[in-house]
Amino acid sequence: MRALIQRVSEARVDVEGKTSGAIAEGLLILLGVSQRDTDADAAYLAQRCGNLRIFEDGEGKMNLSVKETGGSALVVSQFTLYADTKKGNRPSFVDAAPPSVAEERYLSFVKSLRLEIGETKVATGVFRAMMKIHLINDGPVTVMLESKPQ
Repeated sequence: MRALIQRVSEARVDVEGKTSGAIAEGLLILLGVSQRDTDADAAYLAQRCGNLRIFEDGEGKMNLSVKETGGSALVVSQFTLYADTKKGNRPSFVDAAPPSVAEERYLSFVKSLRLEIGETKVATGVFRAMMKIHLINDGPVTVMLESKPQ
């Protein structure tokens, strides 16, 4: 499982012209699920995301987590994080989990992240929908986390 995390001042995701999830300061998490991922991977990665210290403390050092700042998270499914571009110019997605499995793991991640940072602190996109993501990247700070070595 992979999470591409962006520290944001605000973010929202729109589906068919309507906002499905929005946050103020916090994390935009693009989540990719592989065929080998389990609910344990989802729980581990949610814990890592909730405790990742990428927010500034009083001295201007990245020393605080989203949990400590009281921020929120917007989680968006992103199977293209498992794009394989080693051959040719067209990405292959053979490592990405099939939609039915990916959705289960995505929901497991969201549930675990809600336990980690707070039920009302996690917003989501719509699984398998065409989404428009609007964000103001703060920093910019962008970090990739993985649940296990690939």
